[in-house]
Amino acid sequence: MGFLPGKVPAEILEKIVFRYLGANREEVKVGPSIGVDCAVIDVGDFSVIFSADPITGALERVGWLAVNVNANDVATFGVRPQFFASCLLLPKDAEERTIETICKQMDEAARKLGMAIIGGHCEVTPGLTHPLIVGCTIGVTQRGNYVTSKSAEPGNKLIITKTVGIEGTAILANDRESWLRGKLNRRLLETAKDFFSLISVVEEATVAFEAGGVTAMHDPTEGGVAGGIHELADASNVGVQIFEERIPIARETMEICRIFRIDPLQLISSGALLIVAKETHASKVIKKLRDRGIRASLIGEILENPMERILVGKDCSKRELVRPVSDHLWLALEKGEAN
Repeated sequence: MGFLPGKVPAEILEKIVFRYLGANREEVKVGPSIGVDCAVIDVGDFSVIFSADPITGALERVGWLAVNVNANDVATFGVRPQFFASCLLLPKDAEERTIETICKQMDEAARKLGMAIIGGHCEVTPGLTHPLIVGCTIGVTQRGNYVTSKSAEPGNKLIITKTVGIEGTAILANDRESWLRGKLNRRLLETAKDFFSLISVVEEATVAFEAGGVTAMHDPTEGGVAGGIHELADASNVGVQIFEERIPIARETMEICRIFRIDPLQLISSGALLIVAKETHASKVIKKLRDRGIRASLIGEILENPMERILVGKDCSKRELVRPVSDHLWLALEKGEAN
């Protein structure tokens, strides 16, 4: 039996992928591990942060997503992304205008973030039904001046910015627009389509890091906020307790998830940022974010026992925080096609 769509399970990464990592190089300070989305290489007085991510589940705004999703990974280290390279794979029936549209989107996104597009590759690939983009982003900082997802500590507070399921909401509203018409309020559908504008977390990651007291950051992509919290806890070898009533969910996301019968906590959530801060600094981090007009919510705390991943319900009941097997975006896309 094969794998479900989306990320390969963590146990496969540890069993196979992480066994084959080439030569050991002393310059590599942060290498591949569960819940860590970037590598760090020290060069002279500088640390260079690398990320790589594909865009596979979206049809609209793929160029925009490619730049922003990759930039977000670097930003979670508290470092501004500066350079972007892409590998653009096109189906056989792709037209010149498709290439231009995608490149314009990447250009727009990169300019907005102050990033240079430094190269990559573009080809027509047999067997594809729609364009795929694999991106790579680089950020440079003073040596050691960064944070990873591996340093969360018991007693730290867990903060989330904006709302859950942002990217999934945008993808479904755009790629399944015709299917949603008549099922979702027209105004909500139009605002949901614009959720792409919320995808970047570069500003909030930078603001949070500069506020001080941040021990770890992570952006919840595939697997949604539930998956992102597990990845962060895995990386730091800690437990976590979150409170359902504190988790911010936009009405657009709630309604789309209701229609597709999917869980908003398991819907791809680029655009939200998980921030772990020392208890003494959490209020300051939240205030700094809100002063910039960025919604920030304290949703839980870090626990010592890695086996404790607790969701406290609105009725105060406690249950295990679901660990997604596959992002619910894929379930929704299949339902949209079937109908």
